[in-house]
Amino acid sequence: MYNSVKSAIQREDCFKTAKHQLDYSLSNQDVFINWISEYEKLLRHIINGFEAKPAIQEELFQEIALNIWRALPSFRADAAVKTFIARIAHNVLATHVAKAVKTVKTEQASSALDDEQSSLSDTSICPQPTPYQSLDQNQRQQRLVQAIRKLKLEQQQVITLALEGMSYQDIADVLAISTNLVGVRLGRAKTALMQLLEAV
Repeated sequence: MYNSVKSAIQREDCFKTAKHQLDYSLSNQDVFINWISEYEKLLRHIINGFEAKPAIQEELFQEIALNIWRALPSFRADAAVKTFIARIAHNVLATHVAKAVKTVKTEQASSALDDEQSSLSDTSICPQPTPYQSLDQNQRQQRLVQAIRKLKLEQQQVITLALEGMSYQDIADVLAISTNLVGVRLGRAKTALMQLLEAV
């Protein structure tokens, strides 16, 4: 009899736990929808700083949203929502960039000969725009985004978050580094970015 009562209590506890989790999930769903709608623009800007192809950008957005959903129960109110979401986005994007770099290195080794042969056969010279030509705002933004994508990952992270208006402390929280290191990385990123923009 003791075992049957114990089993019944365990089943009841499981039912209560499942019901509690279901209620909790429904409230999490509302929070999740609010966060995604509020921070979608921020996420898309961050993604755009790391990936040029729209289809892959959309996949990354969905992956980030899924990771936000999974991490939602672990959210603590001691961090800002914006920081929490940006940290998740940067973790996903850092993984994406690492995979892309590994893929590019293997592709470069196999296509180096093809590139060399095609450059030898191409004798046309492409005229470069003079530095004195003015560019409209959209063109300058595109140049900036392209230059950011050429930076090292650690520099991409800090410059992208800084351009989103985050403070040194917020950037430090997102990347789990000190504010001093944020300043160092941001300084190096700005220098590298200026060199890339001047080279174009």
